[in-house]
Amino acid sequence: MKKSQIVCGALGAAAAANAVHAALFRPKKTEVAPLPQETLNVDRYRANLSKAIQIKTISNRDIDKVDWAAFDAFHAFIDEAYPLIREKLEKTIVPPANLVYRWKGSRPELDPIALLGHQDVVPVSKGTEGDWTHPAFDGVDDGEFIWGRGALDMKNHLIAVLEAVESLLEDGFEPERDVYLLFGDNEEVVANDKNGAHDIMEYLKAKGVRLDCVLDEGGAMLPVNVKGVINNKYLAGIGIAEKGYADIEIAVRAKGGHSSQPPKHSAIGILANVVRDLENHQFKAAFSANMKMLFESIARNTTYPVRLVTCNIKALYPVLLQICKLIPPAACMVRTTTGVTMTAGSPAPNVLPQRASVTVNFRAMPGTTTEDLVSHIKKVVHNKDIEVNVLNSKEASKFSPIDSRAFKIIEHLCKAIEPNSIVAPYLVMGGTDACNYEPICENIYRYAPFKADASLLLCTHGTNERIPVSCMGEGLLFFKNFVRDASAE
Repeated sequence: MKKSQIVCGALGAAAAANAVHAALFRPKKTEVAPLPQETLNVDRYRANLSKAIQIKTISNRDIDKVDWAAFDAFHAFIDEAYPLIREKLEKTIVPPANLVYRWKGSRPELDPIALLGHQDVVPVSKGTEGDWTHPAFDGVDDGEFIWGRGALDMKNHLIAVLEAVESLLEDGFEPERDVYLLFGDNEEVVANDKNGAHDIMEYLKAKGVRLDCVLDEGGAMLPVNVKGVINNKYLAGIGIAEKGYADIEIAVRAKGGHSSQPPKHSAIGILANVVRDLENHQFKAAFSANMKMLFESIARNTTYPVRLVTCNIKALYPVLLQICKLIPPAACMVRTTTGVTMTAGSPAPNVLPQRASVTVNFRAMPGTTTEDLVSHIKKVVHNKDIEVNVLNSKEASKFSPIDSRAFKIIEHLCKAIEPNSIVAPYLVMGGTDACNYEPICENIYRYAPFKADASLLLCTHGTNERIPVSCMGEGLLFFKNFVRDASAE
């Protein structure tokens, strides 16, 4: 046999083997029974979300600037909107305005479950009020969307939890485990010294409470539809950890003086090199185990011709990593990010600054500490005369297990509600209240059961924040079943 024939035969065998591998490289088949019919009062949910948005529970790093009367009004609104919760659940206010509801279960020996939410919202940026289609705090329901600050972050989530519990009470349901509803008052103030969720955790810890699981905001159910590649799927990302956060000021000093006699480089000029050094020396990128699971889950759901390539996903990781590094929304998933966000210098245009500074916002991967961030700055910046000051920081969370009872319940509900869903664990890029509960809970998950296009999520904290009315019923269905299933033994 000729050498060319041997080579062709080998290549043909390899191609055939790859074709077989691709054909078998499919999602694991699991039979998921449809959920039973539920009584869901979506109209009440819509009306109450609209009312909740109208109450301006805006948080501020300076607690003296917070309108605490708005939080009092929000508490009164909950009492009025959900009378069975008011009657049946124990309510405690952890100062200044954190809410703790306890629904006693029939089996006090079992660890309780907790559903989290935060009452506060971010303000509307000054000068952008007129850019909104509907005023930010009017809670307009036009039949397609409910508009306003908090519609996606996260009064939609909080009101859905309350609505689900009220509905279960109306059905006469009694949990085996205690069910806690924990609503913080300042989640939007990241890395604050006074943290509402931390105070709630300390309150529970002092009472000897150990939680079986925590469910907070995080991933959503995002449509994934790329013609010829992946058709009509939904990606449900369950957050099992979140990145750390740090605001670090870097400053340089110079002689200063009158701007009519400038030196070759002012303090700001010197500082420009500091920024260049930081941006040119990004943190090392790598795929975590959960990122690899996410990629593999997506790869298994591609169309057959595409699976001829994606079935070799492990061999493609080096290429994928290089691509991710070039795309900011993907790069943040594979490395600690460096964002230069603020500058300060001279108090007047004709005065050379004696001190100039930048504030850099870091979002740290789990395993990278604030101390590591400071060490990185001092290592990569050539100017060793810089001042480095940590203004605010919060360490990255631990990873929660993906084989726990709670994770499996969330995964099951995602697939039962949307059979075309791809469910996978992922790392949450932003911050949530959930990490504060690590001292009393190991199974902490971040998932918001609402279908929303990725482009719509970009309006969170921005202009025209809104939630599609079409996704609200499924959100209620998820929470009602989660409370029922997770509160059982």
